Parts: sequence; C-alpha cells; structure tokens
Amino acid sequence: MHRPLLKLPSWLPVDGYILALVGTVALAALLPARGPAATVAGGASTAAVALLFFLYGARLSTREALDGLRHWRLHLTVLVCTFVVFPLLGLAARLLVPTVLPPSLYTGLLFLCLVPSTVQSSIAFTSIARGNVAAAICAGSFSSIVGIVVTPLLAALVLGSGGGGFSADSLLSIVCQLLLPFGAGQLLRRWVGDFIARHKRVLGYVDRGSILLVVYTAFSAGMVQGIWHQVSPLRLLCLVGVEAVLLATMLTGTSYGSKKLGFGRADRIAITFAGSKKSLAAGLPMASVLFGAQAGLAVLPLMLFHQMQLMVCAVLAKRYAKRPDPEATDAGHGGAAPDPTGATGPGDGVSALPSGARR
Repeated sequence: MHRPLLKLPSWLPVDGYILALVGTVALAALLPARGPAATVAGGASTAAVALLFFLYGARLSTREALDGLRHWRLHLTVLVCTFVVFPLLGLAARLLVPTVLPPSLYTGLLFLCLVPSTVQSSIAFTSIARGNVAAAICAGSFSSIVGIVVTPLLAALVLGSGGGGFSADSLLSIVCQLLLPFGAGQLLRRWVGDFIARHKRVLGYVDRGSILLVVYTAFSAGMVQGIWHQVSPLRLLCLVGVEAVLLATMLTGTSYGSKKLGFGRADRIAITFAGSKKSLAAGLPMASVLFGAQAGLAVLPLMLFHQMQLMVCAVLAKRYAKRPDPEATDAGHGGAAPDPTGATGPGDGVSALPSGARR
C-alpha cells in the first residue's frame, strides 16, 4: 500500500490524500491554467491518465483474477450493487432536481453512482473487520476492470449528449486513454511486472501525482469558464446530506442483503465494503475524459463521497472487528491483508485512515 503523501495525527479523521486534493483544487482556484499553460496541462493530464491505466493493467495478475472467479456469487453480488443498484438510486435522485440539487451537481451525483468500486480501501477495511480478504481483492479488481467498459456505456445511456458534455467522441477517448493502455499493460506484464513490483512505492507516487494533475486541469478549466458560480454553499450542504443517505442505504442494503442471500460472515463483510463504495482513483480520470471543462463540478460529489465513505467505513470496520466471529475456524478469512499492490490498480486514498483504521 502506498505511503501517505501527508502524515496526519492519528486522531484526525481526514484522509491525507483528500487534503492533497483539496489543496490542488485551491491551487486551481488561485492560479488556474490559462492559454498555452492550459494546453500543456491538458496534454500532460491526458498522458498521465494513459500512464495510470497502463500501470493498472501491468499490476493486475490475470491468474489471480481468474482464480477468483470460483467465488462467482460474491463477485456478481458486488457487481450488481455497483453497476445496477447504485445507478438506480442515482436515477431516483432525479426527483431532487431542482428543489434540492441543481442539475450540475445532480449530473456529478449520477456519475458517482456509475463508477467502479474501490480496490485498496475495500481490502483494508475488510482486513480490519476480519472478513474475506481474498474475495475483497478479486471483487475490487473485477469491478475496476468491468468499470473501464461499463461506466462509459452507462454514462452514454443515462447521461446522453446533454450530460455535461458526454458524446460519442468521449466514448472513443475512453477507449484510447483507458482501455488501450490497460490492455497494453496486461500484454507487457510479463516483461515489466517485476520492475513495477520492485518500484511499487515510487510508482505509487506516480499514481497519485497523476490524479492530482487531472484534478488541477479539470478545476482550472472550470474556473476559466466560471462554472463555480452555479453552486451555492447551501446546495453543497444539501449534496452532503443526499450522499450521506446514499451511503447509509448502500451499507445497509449490502449488509442485510448479503445475509439474506446466505453468505457467511466473512463474505458479508467483503460484500459490504466492496459493494457500498466508489473509486476516486478510477472516477477522476474517467470524468476528465467524459466531461471536459465541466469535469470540476462532475467530480465534486465523488470527492465528497470518497471522504465520507472512508470515515464511516473506518468506524464500521472497527465495530465488525470487536464482534465475536462464530466462523473463525477458517484462517483464510482473517488476519492481515496481503499487499494489494500486486493485484490492484491505483490507490484509493486509504493511507491516512482515521484512528484505528490504519494498517
């Protein structure tokens, strides 16, 4: 797991990487890239996204992913939660426009419901809660792979040409900037996999630096075009409330739903954490491609939801860990998680978890 960019006090329940993102947004607000600088930043952002997904493809062990298919019921449950239940809840939130949410923030909320699940944070919380870590690794990896294809297709279906700039050209850009680099990483894994494993700490900074560059470019474009005048502090507060309800609904649904489906305790924990969260690492690059200059507002709900899910799930994981486990006879479902960087993609900002959630 990547070391945090910022080392925070253990009592501070704020993800250090989120603070880095907030600082990047502030920098874009004060010194947005304009003119030739915007062109250079845009080109660098495009290259960074391609590099990000190349590294993701090169890290992912195809053999481990195929082995994980044996637990197909669990993975299918997570995929349904991520790409069916979440989008349906997002579509239902359309009833809140315009009384609670303006159309610009609703578009970002709906996009949030379309992105894949987290990888590293799902693994970390599942490990803390003594759940099925191996299943969390595979479920997060499958969700990320499926999301590279499904998220743009769902965006085309539910957002359409009027959804913040989405178009057929955006879909083509997704293929060129995400799918092709990911496929190249998989093809070249045989030759570059060992190098990436040896330098995973340094490349972790490349991952996060790439995402910060994407955020800076997106928010700079928003500042130049004046899109931030569309949102008031009261609307942002309403957005936080809506996302709190969304997270509570998914946590409750995955927990009780997996129990009704007959999964054991360890599997239910993995489903709860993998099926209720969304990936900032995957969502930000996709939004920059799909929404262009409108990406700043489009990713704001995702950034808020990401921090909220880390804080809530850290508390939830500790509570799971304190409960007696009647199924503790299977040693494979407990203990510390293996290093996920060999089987997962870009980090999800869990290096600076709240107190008690650090690994």
